[in-house]
Amino acid sequence: MKPGIHPKYYEVEVRCACGNTFKTRSTKPQLHLEICSNCHPFFTGRQKLVDTEGRVERFTKRYGAQTTAARRKGKAGTTASPPAQS
Repeated sequence: MKPGIHPKYYEVEVRCACGNTFKTRSTKPQLHLEICSNCHPFFTGRQKLVDTEGRVERFTKRYGAQTTAARRKGKAGTTASPPAQS
């Protein structure tokens, strides 16, 4: 490696806005996060929908709350009768 061209590598303690801390290595001396794996909805299973324009309500009003079980039940009940032969 060439001397003098690589950044200094620090061992830092990362701090999240939720209060979680963990250690890692970085080229920055301090790391502050807004969201981490302890508070992210994907990892926690809790999801908040922030909708300022009413798009979620408009979608559910138009299409309803659909589930895969309801769709399968709907498909099973709408079987077409065979065409009449003449």
